[in-house]
Amino acid sequence: MENKRYHILVYGIVQGVGYRYFAYRVANELGISGFVRNLRDGSVEVMAQGDEQSLTEFVDKLRKGPISAMVTDIKITELPVDPTLKRFEIKF
Repeated sequence: MENKRYHILVYGIVQGVGYRYFAYRVANELGISGFVRNLRDGSVEVMAQGDEQSLTEFVDKLRKGPISAMVTDIKITELPVDPTLKRFEIKF
């Protein structure tokens, strides 16, 4: 299956609720590479690369988030695949 890469912005109550660690855990379970980080505007940025089926499942889980989060919106932009992305990390 062909790999894809998504730039994802997640809005709502997504900082200070374990969202980055949730995304990290789910990405590793699904074999997604990329990163997650908090942005100054209160949103969370996710770069995710993997096969289309895994990315679809990943985005579905990001829409729900951890129990303490409240996601109100997600914006997804597809980007060219980046061969240098080999693992998923939390950026601080």
